[in-house]
Amino acid sequence: MNSDTPLPGLALARAGRRWLAADRSAVFAAGLLVAIALPCLLAPLVVPYDPSAQPDIIGLQSRPPSLMHPLGTDPFSRDVLSRLIYGGRLSLTVAIVATLVSVTLGTAYGAVAGYSRGVAAAVLERILDALLSIPRLLLLVAVFAAWRNVPLAGFIVILGLTGWYGVARLVRGQVLALKSLDFVASATALGASRSRIFMRHILPNVVTPVVVAATLGIGHVIVLEAGLSWLGIGVRPPTPSLGNMIQDGSGEMARHWWISLFPGMAIVMTVMAFNVLGDALLRALEPRRSGIG
Repeated sequence: MNSDTPLPGLALARAGRRWLAADRSAVFAAGLLVAIALPCLLAPLVVPYDPSAQPDIIGLQSRPPSLMHPLGTDPFSRDVLSRLIYGGRLSLTVAIVATLVSVTLGTAYGAVAGYSRGVAAAVLERILDALLSIPRLLLLVAVFAAWRNVPLAGFIVILGLTGWYGVARLVRGQVLALKSLDFVASATALGASRSRIFMRHILPNVVTPVVVAATLGIGHVIVLEAGLSWLGIGVRPPTPSLGNMIQDGSGEMARHWWISLFPGMAIVMTVMAFNVLGDALLRALEPRRSGIG
């Protein structure tokens, strides 16, 4: 098969799985994500304490790591390990669901914008350019500062609704490139309708960049959620998230380092794992690099 002709999505996925099996960095990243996600998934069964419990507000306040509290306690005498597991569970849930919303909207908009013609294509392109010109962080800060009691579901939806522009631009570019390839011209010459070409030949071949973008996007949303929660406009206490846990200990890092250090390490390791896995997927699923074409 000519390297300029994209392989079907299913064949690319199978080739990617074979390639990933031999990629040590991908295996390491996947293993690290499993090690992080499994305790979070089983949080009610594995946490040693109630993450909101304050058993002794004076005697256990900001205590260093010990046998009873392996990661110490915070200024409110709550167990840091229990809050870290529940906070990681919440941060992962927010990131995954928000990324799914972004990827779904971005893929749909980008595919339609790339496959449209004439005035419709120009209008969709201008709308996308306008949205991309708005700084996402400033927009989120403005929204959450104005809507201070936003529920968690609303928080996730807003993160998703403000994160699809980059995916849409990526998918639009892929669709524009695919439209000019020989296999689309062949399908057109054989009498295939535009809708059939779009559904059977165009969409399956944008799966690869979308999967990679989603994997990298999860790590980005984790950092974004942590930053907003640290500012006090994301997930609100006493609900634990990695961001507001860092905020709990940020005022006394020199004396009570464990309160902010362990949530910060969890963010770094999780984002690093998603980024490494995303890079590995890109190498695995890109035909020219992997030698599949």
